[in-house]
Amino acid sequence: MARPEISGRKSLVSAASVVAPACYTIRTFCIAHHLSEAMYFKAREMGIGPREMRVGTRVLITFEAAADWRAERERAAATAAE
Repeated sequence: MARPEISGRKSLVSAASVVAPACYTIRTFCIAHHLSEAMYFKAREMGIGPREMRVGTRVLITFEAAADWRAERERAAATAAE
């Protein structure tokens, strides 16, 4: 197949079609925050997990909710150390 710049045809995958994610799944949240999924679910049951949103059957965590969760955990750790 000829290169698009030579053939004049558009490529099926362009830089504009690659979109960065806007939120985490539980799995990607755990990977990004170095948590096991078991610890995530334990924290959620304890009421100290991040805010979640449900889209159909999927559970997603926005980057903003993750940032709020990290700040909250930092405050809790600082308070416990005093």
